[in-house]
Amino acid sequence: MKNNLVADKSIEFSIRIIKVYKTLIENRKEFILSKQMLRSGTSIGALIREAEHAQSKADFLNKMNIALKEANETDYWFLLLYKGEYLNQQEYDSLEIDIKELIKLLVKIVKTTKESLGR
Repeated sequence: MKNNLVADKSIEFSIRIIKVYKTLIENRKEFILSKQMLRSGTSIGALIREAEHAQSKADFLNKMNIALKEANETDYWFLLLYKGEYLNQQEYDSLEIDIKELIKLLVKIVKTTKESLGR
């Protein structure tokens, strides 16, 4: 398989999300918001993986759009976990760097794909 920057970053991000989730449930006894973060955060990579074998460019665009929405939702859960004092400033800032980078990559992919489809 050839190198795919967004796929590679989404896998690294998913592993990080799993570790943050484990810390939140084991050490900070937070179960609700962290589960939402886990679901949306790991689905980004799953959608990108699905898009690799999309049936058409339109299907690819749809999957990448959904991955972008999941990334945005994950960012929302980070904010709530931070504001709810389950994540400290340093943890939040570090996660924000990663999710913002994924969002930027996905926005670029969606925009480029839309242009190639003439939308």
